[in-house]
Amino acid sequence: MNRKDFTQKSITIDAEVEIENHDAESKHSKKRILIITAYAIFISALISVIAAFLMKFIHLITNLCFYGVFSFSSSSPSYNHLGYWVILIPAIGGLIVGLMILFGSKDIRGHGIPEAMEQILTNNSKINPVITYLKPIASAFAIGSGGPFGAEGPIIATGGALGSTLGQITKISHNERKILLAAGSAAGMAAIFGTPIASIFLAIELLLFEFSPRSIIPVALACVVGAAGHHIFFGTRPFFEMPELGIPGSEALFLYCILGLIIGVISVGVSKFVYVTEDWFKKIPIHYMWYPAIGGLVVGLIGYYAPKTLGVGYDNITDLLLGKLPIGIILGLCVMKFLSWSIALGSGTAGGTLAPLFIIGGATGSLLGMGIMQIFPDSGVTLQMSALLGMAAMFAGSSRAVLTSIIFAVETTGQANGLLPLLGACLTAYLISFILMKNTIMTEKIARRGVDVPDSFEFDVLSNQKVGQFIKSDGFVISEDSSVKDARLWLFSHPIYKSNFFIVTTEDGKYVGILSSSTLYGEHLDENNSIKELVKRKNIYISKYDNLRTAVKMMATENIDVLPVIEFKEGAKHVVGVLGYQDIISSYKNELEENIAQAPTISIKQLHVLRKGMNLWQRK
Repeated sequence: MNRKDFTQKSITIDAEVEIENHDAESKHSKKRILIITAYAIFISALISVIAAFLMKFIHLITNLCFYGVFSFSSSSPSYNHLGYWVILIPAIGGLIVGLMILFGSKDIRGHGIPEAMEQILTNNSKINPVITYLKPIASAFAIGSGGPFGAEGPIIATGGALGSTLGQITKISHNERKILLAAGSAAGMAAIFGTPIASIFLAIELLLFEFSPRSIIPVALACVVGAAGHHIFFGTRPFFEMPELGIPGSEALFLYCILGLIIGVISVGVSKFVYVTEDWFKKIPIHYMWYPAIGGLVVGLIGYYAPKTLGVGYDNITDLLLGKLPIGIILGLCVMKFLSWSIALGSGTAGGTLAPLFIIGGATGSLLGMGIMQIFPDSGVTLQMSALLGMAAMFAGSSRAVLTSIIFAVETTGQANGLLPLLGACLTAYLISFILMKNTIMTEKIARRGVDVPDSFEFDVLSNQKVGQFIKSDGFVISEDSSVKDARLWLFSHPIYKSNFFIVTTEDGKYVGILSSSTLYGEHLDENNSIKELVKRKNIYISKYDNLRTAVKMMATENIDVLPVIEFKEGAKHVVGVLGYQDIISSYKNELEENIAQAPTISIKQLHVLRKGMNLWQRK
């Protein structure tokens, strides 16, 4: 029985073998990225066609329901002349959606993004394939019959379902399936609005929870293809056209930040009220399939008195950005659209949140802008800029997808001069939302089900820590020539070396394999057997130049708690140390200790010297 003390000494490493292993792994990783990217491009091309179909289908149902004509041309239900009959049409649309929920799938309920997030976090990104066709059809009936939703939510959900379905019928990992789900969802948004950059950020902030080449390349290219589809089917002009905005001065920027702060407070109330209405519906003592019809009846009643609240309402956003609407209609959109949308969404029908939040936010921003212009007439604040900031800040506060909100506003309007005030307004809204609200409009539903949603992108400690920093240079191994009896006796007398697995080497330190403690202490084992006869686990090792993430992955895959650390010398594997799971835990402990608030690093004496230097500089 031998105990070997390993010292950190200079050893000639077979660099060619190390590089060859690393290159092989890198080549495989790049090949997987190319495969997933090809899948993502295919999905985005398909979702672009589905997006065009969905918009046409919504127009058809709108024309049939409100004007009695068979036409695929764009139209708004707000110009109908149906009188009281308009109250029933959204209720009928809700009834159709309820029947589809009952006989199709209850997964078509909701606005899409929370459901996709839940499947990513709890179900390995597996979405029911029927959502691929049921969601757009149900959404078309809900929106076409006057539902106060946008088409982007359903198409985002459909794109995600399409990506997930392809990921379930092909041989890929659940992490790669997540990427396809996110790529399909983001491509759907890009196909509707022609906003590839904002769609990429949407995927990063709400779906991927990571930023790496393996995810960003497929998603980004999918968004480019989705935007190209938008140009083919919907044209190349900005989705929301508005007059050229000027560059605001410092006073206007400050007031725009105050505007964002106020909308941040309002966004918290908007988000909470949506789930309050959902709780109200759950208390109604009837089957949930009837909820969309009840919600539709309320939508129709509000739509009778405020026709502008009916339907998608993209034209309302454009009118707000142009500053064309009178204050009465703006107030109606601010209050009545909010009530109509929140009640309809709370009923569990199929619809989106983006367009309604943009309308409510744009109307609120317009009203606040009018007030600011009255109080500070020479501040440089404009009605158009206020509407744009209100639109983006409402979504930033409600969803906390702050980068998505900023870039979306710029891409859909083409107003680069709005970037700085958008940053100020959206970030202040985000700050208020973060302080006042635990969950967002996107995460509240799944948080209630006990799902923990990541809220930050943290640095991966394991990926940056090398194995060589944590290996034990005095690690214990067993010689292959030792007998089972000697090994047992020595281990019994040295309990500090208790382990589930032991490293086995030759006398000169060449790696042989790994021996489990269950094998070594087997009841029917002949104690005169040599250790080398028991070794079964081979080719399990790690280099001191690998990172701890690779080590953790290997430990999990092989179900072991120690790894031999080897170096190549003259083509043979020599053990230079042992890495245990306790060593990996210590890396986390070190990181936590380093992140604890430290004492000031500048002394009082140094501060006095610094102050004297500043005074001397001022005199000169």
